[in-house]
Order: sequence, then C-alpha cells, then structure tokens
Amino acid sequence: MTETELLQQIALGEDSRHQFKRTVTHPDALASELVAFSNSGGGTLFIGVDDDGSIAGLDAAEVRRINQLLSNAASQHLRPPVHPLTENVRTQHGLVVVVSIPDGLAKPYLDHQGRIWVKQGADKRHVTAREEMQRMFQRAGLVYADVVPVANTSSADLDETAFHRYFEQRYGASSPYAELPLDAVLQNLGLGDGRELNLAALMLFGRNPQRWRPAFSIKAVAFPGTSIADSRYLDSQDISGALATQYIEALAFIKRNLHRVQGDQGFNTLGVLEVPEVALQELLVNALIHRDYFTSASIRILVFTDRIEIISPGHLPDSLSIEAIRQGRTNRRNPTLTEHALHLLPYRGLGSGIPRALQAWPHIDLNDDPSGNQFSAVIKRPVTKDITDSGQVGPVTGSTEPAQLESRLESRLESRLESRLAAKILLLIEQAELGKQELARRLGHQSVSGELHKQIRHLLDAGLLAMTRPQTPNSRLQKYRLTEAGQRLLQAMQGNSQS
Repeated sequence: MTETELLQQIALGEDSRHQFKRTVTHPDALASELVAFSNSGGGTLFIGVDDDGSIAGLDAAEVRRINQLLSNAASQHLRPPVHPLTENVRTQHGLVVVVSIPDGLAKPYLDHQGRIWVKQGADKRHVTAREEMQRMFQRAGLVYADVVPVANTSSADLDETAFHRYFEQRYGASSPYAELPLDAVLQNLGLGDGRELNLAALMLFGRNPQRWRPAFSIKAVAFPGTSIADSRYLDSQDISGALATQYIEALAFIKRNLHRVQGDQGFNTLGVLEVPEVALQELLVNALIHRDYFTSASIRILVFTDRIEIISPGHLPDSLSIEAIRQGRTNRRNPTLTEHALHLLPYRGLGSGIPRALQAWPHIDLNDDPSGNQFSAVIKRPVTKDITDSGQVGPVTGSTEPAQLESRLESRLESRLESRLAAKILLLIEQAELGKQELARRLGHQSVSGELHKQIRHLLDAGLLAMTRPQTPNSRLQKYRLTEAGQRLLQAMQGNSQS
C-alpha cells in the first residue's frame, strides 16, 4: 500500500471494515478488536491514526513493540487463534501499521475471557443474546437447532400412529430397531436422547408442537391490494401442527387465494393455478425445512394481488449467496430434520428445490436480509383476465326464461363442480352473503348436513368461496361470499348457458 492509497482510504473514515487506533498497549483490548473483525467478515485496523483521521505516526521502536503485541494477542489472547497480516506504510508524519484481519473460518471467536465480540458500525459490541450466540455456533457447525432437546417433552408427546407409519414405510417391520422400546428407537434415529424429544422429532411427529414452541408456525394473510399496510384482508389463517400438516394447510391457503385459468383445460375442469403448483410446493418446503429454528419467529405467507411472499426466519448461511442457491448449492442448516423430512414432505434435497421452482416459474425474486435475519421468496403473479371456457364470454342470443336459464346454469355448474349441491351453493351465495344455517334453510334442509359442510370446504379450497370472518372460522356469525374466481366461473357459465 502506498502513502497515497493509505490517505485515500483514511479519508473515507471509519466503518465496519476499517478502524483507526492512535496506538495499542494492552493485549486483551487488541484481542477484542481482532475477535470483532474475525466474527464480522474481516477488516483492517490502522494503528498510528487518530480517531479524526489525522496521522499521528509511529517510530521504528513502537512498530516493533506493536508487532510483538499483535503476535501475542492473536495467538494467546483469543481462541481459536487468528492470523492477521501487517504492512508498514511510511508517511511524512511517521509509520502506520496496517493490520488486515481475514473473515474467520472458525466462528465464533472468543477473547481471553470467553466473550464474543462483533462489529456494530465503526464500533464493536459484546454478544449477550442467547439466540444470537446459538446462530453463530450453528453457522460454525458446532450445534444444530434441530437436535437440541426440548425440555419436559417425552415420547408420550409423539403422534405414535404417524411415527410408526413413517418408521414402517422407511425401515420396514423387520428392522432390528422394531423390537426396541420407543425411546431407544428415537435415540437411534437421532430424534431424542432417550428421555426427551429433540426439536426435529417434535416438529415432525409431535401431537402439538406449538405447546412447546408456539412461534414455529405459519402466519398467512391474503390482502385485497399490494400493501401490507392495508387494514383490510381477504383471508387469514394461523397454521400450526407438525410440519406435514403445516405444509398441507399452507399450500391450500395459497391455492384458494389464487386465480385459476382455463387455458387449454377441458370444459369440465376447474382450470389451472395462475402460478405452477410445483413452484409453490418447493418454496414452502424450503421455508419449513431450512428456516432458522434458533429464531423464535413464524414463517409468514402474504398473498397480494400482484405477488406472493414467503418469508422465512434466518438469512442465508455465510457460505451461501442468492446466486449460489439459484445454481443448486445448499447448506443443511437442520440436517437431522432434513434427513427424515425427505420421506414426509415433497422434498428431494441436493439443493434442487430452488432451481426446480425457478424452472417452473422464473418470475421469482429471492431476497436475503442478514440485518433482519430473514430470507424471502417473492413470487410474482401474472396479470389476470376474465377467461371463460372458450376464451371469451359468449354473446347473449335469443330469449330464455329465468327459470330455464337457472336450470341450465345449474346443470353446467354441476358438471364443472361434480356436485349439484356445490352448484346450488354458488348460485345462492351469488345473491347474498350467507351462513351455513341460512344456506341449509334455503336449500330446504332442516339442519346443516355433513355434505353441506363438505361442499363448502371444497369450494373454499378451490378458491371459489371466501369467509367473511376468516380470522374466526368457527364463528356463529360466519358467512360466505363469492371470490373473484367464483364470480368469473358463474359469469362464464351464464354466458355459455345463454348462448
């Protein structure tokens, strides 16, 4: 480095990668600076420079002392040791020692007293939060969240039916493990320590995982516009349970809040999703399996009119970048959970999920946010148009009596929906928002039948109906309304019935 280059760098001032020191005298103080840089991506320490950027300079004897102090601090006053490089730059005011500290490969680094330091702006701070420490150990591969025991759990908290079904499917009834007690089986499979379940077992097979880890769920909201600040919403659901349940319900939530288009599909189909389902599947599984389970936060699914956002706690590990995961590179943050999830979720591993999602639907933005400790996938929705079975609404020709028209429309809907009851429900709700009791009355039933419950659920899952009170699905005041997809379906059917 020349004096000109040194002056140019100093003129930029201090930041997270560059720090000035007039001199250093104590090895522990110097060690804490080395620890902070090593834990935070590396940086450069300029010794012989005042805080205001003016060069104080050092003489030859002081440079020798500082180099010896630096050697002692780097090898004996922090662990594991670091290996900084020094360069002495001559200026008109004296020598400046330029110390380059690389990004550490064995994080977290600790000082002589066992403290962890990281850079915060031009200064440093002492890491005290347990979750932040856990994440640092996780990134170093020293501890994994999915194998941490969950206090006060036991094998009694498993859904044994689900676990035994998985065990027999994967290992077979003749496995040597099959004759062992359940706690021993779990321990052999890496799902417990013989007494308590670990997090992987709880999230994969627990009867009620959120009893111990309430944040490990999914918060899903569908908005009528493009802003999260909108106080209105079309649909909302808190999704809990084991990961397989969360996956199924989250996928159903997204699908019922998307449009379906007819395209080349036959007349008697509901059409295809506006976004390929495989892309949604891959991104959902990726969020559930690779999220940071040291962070007490929920996965969020936000459906807007122009995009779908899947936001997962935990930014990408240090070794990965957006471009790397686009190319299929992976880092198994939760290796035990991942190993078993291969047989429980539509997960293929090998880093193939993101490339497969992008191949199915290239209009996906991937965003890594280290400062917010989150990763998001933003799936852009296509511009939708009213699409009927023939590509356009047919013209109204001739005259048809209302009763005859409704009968023909009901017949058309029945073949489309595979249920006359579903067709009648849509036609009734087109006229007004109705609850189940009122629907039953208008259908001539004395009470709400199981079949009525079933058909309403099918229409909700298909995205043709929506709840007026999605935040309280079981409210006695709950009513149902047509969605845009439901309205388009009726319009298309009416056009075809009238023609």
